[in-house]
Amino acid sequence: MGIVAGLDSSSTHTRIVVCDPETGRILRQGQAPHPADEPTPGAWLLSLGEAADGGVLEEVTAIGVTAQPLGVVALDAEGQPVRPALTGGNEGARAAALGLVDALGGRAAWAEAVGAVPQPTHPVTQLRWLGRAEPEAARRAVAVLQAQDWLVWQLLGRPERWTTDRGAASGTGYWSAVSESWRHELAELAIGHPVELPDVLGPAEPAGRTPEGLLISAGTGETMAAAFGLGVGPGDAVVSLGATGSVCAVHDEALTDPTGTITSLTDATGHHLPVVRTLNATRTLRGTAELLGVDLPGLSELALRSTPGAHGLVLLPYLAGERTPELPHASGTLTGLRRESMKPEHLARAAFEGMLCGLADAAGVLRRRGVVIERVFLLGQAAELPAVRALAPSLLDATVVVPEPADYTALGAARQAAWAQGVDQGTLTADEPPAWPPAAGETLEPGDETAVGATVRQQYAAVRDETHPGAFD
Repeated sequence: MGIVAGLDSSSTHTRIVVCDPETGRILRQGQAPHPADEPTPGAWLLSLGEAADGGVLEEVTAIGVTAQPLGVVALDAEGQPVRPALTGGNEGARAAALGLVDALGGRAAWAEAVGAVPQPTHPVTQLRWLGRAEPEAARRAVAVLQAQDWLVWQLLGRPERWTTDRGAASGTGYWSAVSESWRHELAELAIGHPVELPDVLGPAEPAGRTPEGLLISAGTGETMAAAFGLGVGPGDAVVSLGATGSVCAVHDEALTDPTGTITSLTDATGHHLPVVRTLNATRTLRGTAELLGVDLPGLSELALRSTPGAHGLVLLPYLAGERTPELPHASGTLTGLRRESMKPEHLARAAFEGMLCGLADAAGVLRRRGVVIERVFLLGQAAELPAVRALAPSLLDATVVVPEPADYTALGAARQAAWAQGVDQGTLTADEPPAWPPAAGETLEPGDETAVGATVRQQYAAVRDETHPGAFD
């Protein structure tokens, strides 16, 4: 069996990892930058060529592709892009999202139709913006692809059909995770006329072969590829700590949510990957650090001088409003101030506890719908902070794994390529992906702190419910 490669065309770089198909061991890597602001899709191919310089792809027999989820390519009748790629960064996207929600009858109608409420970055919203802001270009569009779909099509020599996978399709806003089918009328509603959409392949189904004979797997979205590269499975969740936060977990069925709190995605293996997002994660820590005149490591050091419950201080971290619970106009709230609690270490502790309790609220939305979360992969620079590592297991009520740094999206794409190649050669089945080891990293257990974490969450919930009654009704 030949070696395999994963290509990750992110918003700034193309990264390539070449792996042993049986063990997942990385054999070599390459990367190159590409334009981030309204890139022409051709620039992605140039970046791919640069990343592959020096023989990176020598002896590779199968390739998997993942790409930025915001990259949308509208093609004309000759297969040429009608404009630079849509990336969800324009100022009219928010108004376009609101217009789409109203056009179908509200949030509940969208949640029922596709398992998600349109957001400014969704492809369905970008098509809405295109149809209204650039109607001439929109009229010339006959087909719509995502970035990884376009790259796969190019690698295959521009065949007569386009392909994608169910993971990537589930993030468009016009594919239903419930019926597992395109909702063509929603793409038409967005852009203003019917357009062709790619065929949706199964997890281990190849998209085809290049003119040189390399097998190309179905491809998938970045979130799905990262989960596959991490080794996430049933019982696992991924918690991402950026300025905002998110919790996604593997589940066996689609979850529809009339409030739009849950986004019903699918993964790269045949399971579902429901996601709940928060608007406040490390922005909470950075704001508190600035207030106290320290950096994030200094804030972490302060927090660990305090005690669980922050001496009675509770910070509701809704500094940018909040999405979970849906409180767009809320602001942050600090309660429990007493003379003895007015110390930097207690405020620092309250910031870490507030951020993690907010993410625990997001995980709770999934758990109440039957999603099992026993192990959490914690991602983001803030995961390196000692205070996050000390508090996360008990506050998230799960074993926490902080993975070693690696390009898990490209690894996930490579693992998909190994799966498709194994099925093609008869060494694997379509029911079971290659058994690559899960991400290596530090494993943290709640241990004796489980009861303490429950008490802190109860204190946080009491303040949240008193300040915002009915927020989770």
